[in-house]
Amino acid sequence: MKRLICSVIIAASALFASAKVDIQDLANYVYPNNGTASASLNFMPDGQSYLKLSADGKTIGRYDVATGKLVENIFDASKTRGDNKLERISSYTLSPDGSLLLVYKDKQPIYRRTFRAEYYIFDIKRNTLKPLSTAHPYQQSPVVSPDGRMIAFMAADNNIYIHKVDYGSEVAVTTDGKFNSIINGVPDWVYEEEFSTNRSMEWAPDNSMLCYLKYDESQVPAFSFTEYEGACDPKPQFSLYTGEYTYKYPVAGEPNSKVTLHSYDVETRKTKQIDLPATDIEYIPRIHFGPTAAQLIVLTLNREQNRLDFFSVNPRSTVATQIHQEKSRTWVRPEVYQSVTYLPDAMVIYSDRTGWSHLYRIAYNGNDLGALTSGEFDVTAFYGYTADGSYYYQSTSAGAINRVITKVNPRKKTSQNVSPESGWATASFAPGGAYYILNHSSATSVPVFSLVSSAKDKALRTLEDNSAAAARFASAPKREFITFQAMGREFNAYLVKPADFDPSRKYPVIMSQYSGPGSQEVVNRWGIDWPQYYAQQGYVVAGVDGLGTGGRGREFEQCVYKNLGYYETESQNAFLAYLQAQPWADANSIGIYGWSFGGYESLMSASSGAPYAASVAVAPVTSWRYYDTIYAERYMSTPQANAEGYDRSAPINRVVKMNCPILLMHGTADDNVHLSNAMELTARLIAANRMPQMLLFPNMNHSINGCNTRAVVYARMLEFFNAELRK
Repeated sequence: MKRLICSVIIAASALFASAKVDIQDLANYVYPNNGTASASLNFMPDGQSYLKLSADGKTIGRYDVATGKLVENIFDASKTRGDNKLERISSYTLSPDGSLLLVYKDKQPIYRRTFRAEYYIFDIKRNTLKPLSTAHPYQQSPVVSPDGRMIAFMAADNNIYIHKVDYGSEVAVTTDGKFNSIINGVPDWVYEEEFSTNRSMEWAPDNSMLCYLKYDESQVPAFSFTEYEGACDPKPQFSLYTGEYTYKYPVAGEPNSKVTLHSYDVETRKTKQIDLPATDIEYIPRIHFGPTAAQLIVLTLNREQNRLDFFSVNPRSTVATQIHQEKSRTWVRPEVYQSVTYLPDAMVIYSDRTGWSHLYRIAYNGNDLGALTSGEFDVTAFYGYTADGSYYYQSTSAGAINRVITKVNPRKKTSQNVSPESGWATASFAPGGAYYILNHSSATSVPVFSLVSSAKDKALRTLEDNSAAAARFASAPKREFITFQAMGREFNAYLVKPADFDPSRKYPVIMSQYSGPGSQEVVNRWGIDWPQYYAQQGYVVAGVDGLGTGGRGREFEQCVYKNLGYYETESQNAFLAYLQAQPWADANSIGIYGWSFGGYESLMSASSGAPYAASVAVAPVTSWRYYDTIYAERYMSTPQANAEGYDRSAPINRVVKMNCPILLMHGTADDNVHLSNAMELTARLIAANRMPQMLLFPNMNHSINGCNTRAVVYARMLEFFNAELRK
């Protein structure tokens, strides 16, 4: 069999001459130009009114929920009292009691979920605007006390401060903060990225105490990447000599931050460290107060992440008691600790103890009060209770590709779906549950946001119908869903075909996938992106959710444990074989693409021996030894405990089998999947006499967006596939 050798990008100018891509035309289909509008409102604590920021960012109006009429403008940037003025705001946070707004300017992103900004306190009743802090101009992750009289935040020195609204004073809670050493009240990089959090401090319900986590990352190895002047948001200080950014990033098997729990007494200004009664705690992914100040619920994980413990802690006495535990033979799903609902009488948690993700009530003393849901489907969101005792949840009960919202009334022993079974529905409830915003879309219908009364679950009015987006993309090809049998299972897949699709013709095919544990790409919800544009250029774009993906129970998802890349690749190869057998597919012109984990899987598939014609990997992991502790070890254990699994699952160890053309794209400032992943793979490919094509994006992070760069990613990919799949 003739071996295909990848071409060098420098020698490709003639190759692409006949395959020009209109980047600006493509840009209309990708981020940020492919978005739809949302309802964009925030309910007030009374549940009977809501706030909405004007399109120009200058006013915030309060509207009556029932009628939708404007009651008053509670914020007008041109009319605030005091010496501080803002021309406009981009966003705001409402205090728990509804008395204050936190608004900000000059947002400075840090990582995926965190940023610093100049925050201001707007007193709604007094119409005054004051800076959150004058001593520390930039603040991070501020949190307002329940009574609205105190605001805790972390400053640039990694210390926590409390601003007392009544007096305009400020007090330091911690003093030991230090960059790349000690962080107080805000998570380190790996917690933020993998535990999906941007804050690690919580107020007691009675405002008496602030509890927080301290991250000692002094022993965590540091990672550095080069900074350039660049052209998108340029950094002129690096025009002649490059800069360097260094931060703490624990790769698999290396030390994590040492995390400790602390309480701060507002009145006495005394801080206590709280020790938990367990010796093998590696992570504290969440802290949250229960109904009283004596019940701080602390969630902990061991390093294997297969045991989650719930502790009830009294911050004053520092007495901690274990009240609940979730165990798994593989890993505890992240939603179990990231999506706990704290109610006055109990917690509502997720558990997959039956093989499916369902809801359970756990009392604050640890008593298991039983299941709220059951069946062979996954519950994917819990929305809480209404005044009559009914509760709402979102699930896959109508099939893994759909999300339906169900209402249960335990007193009447009734259960009903309040959203269509076909499509993707989400909800956002007002305090008290009298009203909710229902968002529904499908692969063929744009998102529609409706205001619904929970009394009869009838829409009162439409808040946003996205008619403009519907008209704009009316002629764009839509996803169609299929299933196929392979490996003794049924798989969900989709196809995006050209609008003038002719089944008698042969089409090149691009397989698009992500494939990461618990993820889903084959979903029945609205989405316009590069696949629709590519379909208009004569491609069929196809995707399958293979083994390891979510929405289909524990066994389907967790079969990949300690063996990432194997079952995912088997699934992609089975889909490849299915596509090759279709009469409309050019069996010799099928390529595969992915980003991040999808980039990893694109490389795994390309090195599997299956006949892919080309492979594109954007920001790929090329060895799990290069990736962070929490994610890599959750699915693979540590390299010390599973060395063979790490070696077997690494694309860098499979380069001799990468016999199709490969295109790599990566941001040089990717703090998540480091550029070194692509560089190490490239080095090994070159050593094996294989020459990949590569496009780097200076100073771009893992998302590669800003200054039209997302369109450049997909334009370059289209050029590559035009050259390789249309020979």
